[in-house]
Amino acid sequence: MKKIFLIAFITITASSAFAQDKTSYQNMVKKMLEANGSEGAFKTGIKQMFSMFREQKSNVPSEVWNSFEAEFEKTSMDDLSVMLAPVYEKHLTEADLKKIIEFYETPAGKKFATATPLIMQESMQVGQEWGMKIAQQVMKKLEEKGY
Repeated sequence: MKKIFLIAFITITASSAFAQDKTSYQNMVKKMLEANGSEGAFKTGIKQMFSMFREQKSNVPSEVWNSFEAEFEKTSMDDLSVMLAPVYEKHLTEADLKKIIEFYETPAGKKFATATPLIMQESMQVGQEWGMKIAQQVMKKLEEKGY
């Protein structure tokens, strides 16, 4: 009987510790998403989704949409953090996340977080030009070889 009690106690204690570690990691992911500016991008995405919903279901009163949008804006980041935590956990430790957050809390990190969407947008344009240049060079070489 003592053995069963001890096994049950250890199992419950380990499960509790695992749940706390899991929650701690999820909270760290959420904090990182806030620090690096991703949370703002996701919130913008929610606003865009609700804008589409409003257009599709124009018979629904604005108060209903406003209420839904406020509700989802509050809870969806928590949900997203929980869903993303296993992805980040495959590649980064909690200590890694802490260091990343520390970086984003520096002036350079804040500047980088603010500039990242613009950098991404401009980089995509440069990437397209680069891809077209390579494609033209490949086609020219194929033509030179008679293909």
